[in-house]
Amino acid sequence: MMHLSRSLALLGGAAAIALGASRAARVPASAAARASGTPTPTVGAVTVSHAVMHDRSQRLAPRVDVDADSRATARTMGIPPNALAPDGDADAERDTAALPVMTAPAGSAAIEQTSQGTRPPAALVASFDGLGAGFQGPQGTANLRNPSDNSLAVGPNHIVQIVNSRMAIYTKKGSMYDTTGRVLYGPVGTNNVFRGFGGACEAQPNGDAVVRYDQLANRWLIVMPIFRRSPLRPVEPAPGVGGGPATRSEVAHPGQPGAAVKLYEPPPAPPEPLPDSAEMARRRAEAQANKGSYAMCYAVSTGSDPFGPYYRYEFTRPLFPDYPRPAIWPDGYYVPTSTGDNVIQKHACVADRAKMLEGKDATEQCVIVDGVNFLNNADLDGRQLPPKGAPNVVLAGGGTQLKQVMEDSAIYAWSFHVDWDHPERTRLTGPVRIPVAPYHYLCNGQLTNCVPQPGTDRRLDAQGDKLMGRVVYRRRGKQESIVAVHSVNTTAGGGGVRWYEFRIDPKRNVTLYQQGTYAPDSAFRWLGTPAMDAAGNIGIGYSFGGTPNFAGQRFAGRLANDPKGALTLHEAVLAEGEAAQTNTLRWEDYTATAVDPSDDCTIWYVGDYLRSGETRYSSRIGAFRLPGCGGQ
Repeated sequence: MMHLSRSLALLGGAAAIALGASRAARVPASAAARASGTPTPTVGAVTVSHAVMHDRSQRLAPRVDVDADSRATARTMGIPPNALAPDGDADAERDTAALPVMTAPAGSAAIEQTSQGTRPPAALVASFDGLGAGFQGPQGTANLRNPSDNSLAVGPNHIVQIVNSRMAIYTKKGSMYDTTGRVLYGPVGTNNVFRGFGGACEAQPNGDAVVRYDQLANRWLIVMPIFRRSPLRPVEPAPGVGGGPATRSEVAHPGQPGAAVKLYEPPPAPPEPLPDSAEMARRRAEAQANKGSYAMCYAVSTGSDPFGPYYRYEFTRPLFPDYPRPAIWPDGYYVPTSTGDNVIQKHACVADRAKMLEGKDATEQCVIVDGVNFLNNADLDGRQLPPKGAPNVVLAGGGTQLKQVMEDSAIYAWSFHVDWDHPERTRLTGPVRIPVAPYHYLCNGQLTNCVPQPGTDRRLDAQGDKLMGRVVYRRRGKQESIVAVHSVNTTAGGGGVRWYEFRIDPKRNVTLYQQGTYAPDSAFRWLGTPAMDAAGNIGIGYSFGGTPNFAGQRFAGRLANDPKGALTLHEAVLAEGEAAQTNTLRWEDYTATAVDPSDDCTIWYVGDYLRSGETRYSSRIGAFRLPGCGGQ
């Protein structure tokens, strides 16, 4: 994925900002923040973007595109360093850097869980290998780059996986299929969803694409950022700034969407050769000539069939749209993004879900937020809606890796209210500081030599500088919960999964209900991703490793009424690592859970491991069920 914004800001104080005014009104930062020099987040005016183009696709069909797994190709297209993967020189520099000193702040030990849960592990009810080394599908094979950027979504009859810029569709056992994990489609480029659409979305596959299943509407949502500048359009939006004015991008292709037609499925084609020097020179010249905007591409299916057809939309993004984290909420598809590694700046964006579900002209509203950590919008699990009109909740961790601030003792929350008819009334309110136990970024953040592996000096990156996706929301009766996780140093010198359950009170205040750091030994557990089932049970999947263990995947959980702060189910193993990754420190940048809409109980999870004798990762997809949900 593109990691252009792994820069984090220590957040403090509270602010209420009206998005759409020429200058945002701000509540003064707290006295503590002023005294410490903590930057106060600066939130700009809302930017309203009409779709540059949108249509309705044919039914999904394969298209064979080579994802040039080369850093040289990325350079020719104007992509910044470390965006797709670190180049060799950068990796060599990190190899010679001092290893991080593993320190844990005073007070963090109080919430560490230092032993396994005593309940039996969650039942593993399905498991199969997905995209990665050894994958074979109807469209052949694909060489996937690091980091893997796993995304997973589950519908009534299908499972969809995206890794970087490749996707696959699998069967799910039930009314339509008699088995789980049979490959129906793939590997194909993510741009295949936009075939016939034209423009940047169709031109080539892009990394960081994410898939979600909108179980409120029984639709598939695919979001794909465009990391290369397009040719200048007649009207280009000005880049937003904190406190800057609103801008509007114009529709470049009026008259869409077009009629829906079925896609054909061509046979697999042999891999295309890597570009020669002449082709590289042509691409370099083309990339340097383009001065237009970046973009965000959306595809929303017309039903529960992942083969489509899809309504497709393209929205201009004048700032680089790294690390999109789509979240489903009744009033919109929320997609926060990030500007760059050397800029502490994020974008809070939302697309008009209601219009997109109907295939109508839709807009996307964005606001630029300076001085903040990575933003994660609450992503709804289940079918029970939040109260009518309730704003989406946005969370972020603290700390500033660029400024060598690796610790904090709070999580920060905003309320994001969107008004589609009157963008000037759209409001982002916050941040509100929620005190939690102190934490220190695992191995001092992202792109560091962190997790040791047997038989090699190569260590793996831990992405310890941010809350991981997804931040999940679940309503059960009047109870509204939000679950979030990140990776932290432990007192035993390893890595732990720090997790929180927040509750929302009747006044829409977000407060801490329980917290814990899962660290039952001195090993490394990192890159966690949570889910909450219909019974209120919490499940968390994560990478597991550290000498003498190769990196693999595990899953732990708790029941709704268990003692606070403990993952009471014994750890389950999804995939045991069998070899070390030596080609790069980049492991997963993120992974995913998904709650099965068929029963609202089964929690699906995907993560990476290396098979014996392999030098490239495989992914493993598993389904877990916790006791007490749906009669289990």
